[in-house]
Amino acid sequence: MAEWLYEAGIGEARAALVDGGEIVEARIEREGEAPRLGAIVGAKLVEAGKGGKGALVALDWPGEPQATLSGLPPSTSTGARLVVEITRMALSERGRDKPARARLAEAGAALADGPALRARIAADGVAVTDLRPTDADRLEQAGWSEMIDCVRTGHWPFAGGALWVDATPAMVLIDIDGEGDALALAKAGAEAAVAVIRRCDIGGSIGIDFPSLPDRAGRLAIDAAVDAALSQPFERTAVNGFGFMQIIRRRPRPSLIEQIRLDPVRTDAALLLRHAERARGTGVLTLTARGAVIDHIAAHPHWIDALQNRTGRAVHLVTDPAVKGVGHAQ
Repeated sequence: MAEWLYEAGIGEARAALVDGGEIVEARIEREGEAPRLGAIVGAKLVEAGKGGKGALVALDWPGEPQATLSGLPPSTSTGARLVVEITRMALSERGRDKPARARLAEAGAALADGPALRARIAADGVAVTDLRPTDADRLEQAGWSEMIDCVRTGHWPFAGGALWVDATPAMVLIDIDGEGDALALAKAGAEAAVAVIRRCDIGGSIGIDFPSLPDRAGRLAIDAAVDAALSQPFERTAVNGFGFMQIIRRRPRPSLIEQIRLDPVRTDAALLLRHAERARGTGVLTLTARGAVIDHIAAHPHWIDALQNRTGRAVHLVTDPAVKGVGHAQ
């Protein structure tokens, strides 16, 4: 039976939908992210645009992030105070960031943040189990670390082949690699690609490069396999003669790939804190990592306080340039 596993970590909440002992969906929500989807936020108009298009607001949020605004009445003056609803969260891409998207909130709408991760997964109607650091590490048993490694490297093995997944500014590209019969590899690759799309909540433009299939019947079979495996809503092209398919899905919030690959310091800091919560022993709890990771944790002293409260141990941070990756806690 499918079950959500939820963990309110330090600096990061994480959840995994586990079915048959495997993670089929994974979600991360990090402290300090821009307003969530559905948030009702005060804002100031900084650019009115033209003809109701191209409007830009500064949100009443730490750092005053900006958002593009749709549906602005033409008579609205720059500097006007507005109440807006976030319709797409801010996104990060390689080499650039995209501001959030917003629309005018309904008249009289109360300011509120959007639903947090715990509330969103509970709304699915699937059972949710809240995990504690002192419990058995069920996320790890389901393959959490292996999944994070796959996201980092972009390499997702499957029976008979592997996927190479990369997030470019234009689209997420999924290349199917393997040997043997092209149609069999393409079918297995289609199943694996859809599984990764679901697991990592990949939205926007997605390109899948299948093995070349010269006959139309084979290409139609791959089209059908994707349609059967990927839940609506989405749009796609047919597989062309070169084996390429493009899929378009809604992209309301960052995918797991964006969160993990495009912010490696934040990723390693959250993982190090997670390991520290589960470290055994007594006395001082020492966290050792490269400078960027230690500096990021040190910049959030309430994380250190939370770790000390949860473990009952004093925390000491150590920078070691020789340490690669996450680092270690002991």
